[in-house]
Amino acid sequence: MHSIREWLRDASSIAVLTGAGVSAESGVPTFRGGSGNNPGLWKRYRAEELATPAAFARDPKLVWEWYDWRRGLIAEARPNPGHYALAKAEARTPNFTLITQNVDGLHELAGSRNVLRLHGSIWILRCMECRREREDRRTPLPEIPPRCECGGMLRPGVVWFGEALPAKIWQDAEMAARSADLFLLIGTSAVVYPAAGLASMAKSVGARVVEINIAETGFSDSIDEFLQGPSGELLPQLMA
Repeated sequence: MHSIREWLRDASSIAVLTGAGVSAESGVPTFRGGSGNNPGLWKRYRAEELATPAAFARDPKLVWEWYDWRRGLIAEARPNPGHYALAKAEARTPNFTLITQNVDGLHELAGSRNVLRLHGSIWILRCMECRREREDRRTPLPEIPPRCECGGMLRPGVVWFGEALPAKIWQDAEMAARSADLFLLIGTSAVVYPAAGLASMAKSVGARVVEINIAETGFSDSIDEFLQGPSGELLPQLMA
């Protein structure tokens, strides 16, 4: 851990990729662990069956009921020490980019500013007709499915299975990875592409790569350092 502290201290450019494990430590369900994460009605569905354009076209009310339930859970969550440690690292690093696969907004609540949300935000509503977006943190929503001022149906401002990542955000994420001195891979399985390829990009141009996770992943053997444990415990120690 001492060497990683030195790398953090000396790096002028840091890129970070965070995944569901970081939010799970704040009590946000990952929706990947079976029916135990999905009480009641939602035991009958997997995320892959609801978070798709086809599911929304077929039954927008059902999909929105699931998202309204998720929004209610996330509204109760608060940033954990890992979120705050990353915000602290950003404040003292000349070039710091936080790339996240999470849609909950907890990084921003902790004070992170330069955040690239690869999968969007659950708090953004996007009109299917006029394409306008707005933030709405009300839970529960007063109308399901919600409607835009233009009369069009609103959808969650997230990236569904089968949809491409936002082009500009992905371009910025690639640029951050390729220009980093140090790349941190935190709380992600590193199997979902293209996001999983960012650490390899950073490594290919000479960056040191550090992984922090509760268990090793398929990427763990090809990095500089692996720290096993909760990021909410390890990150504050590294940033101290």
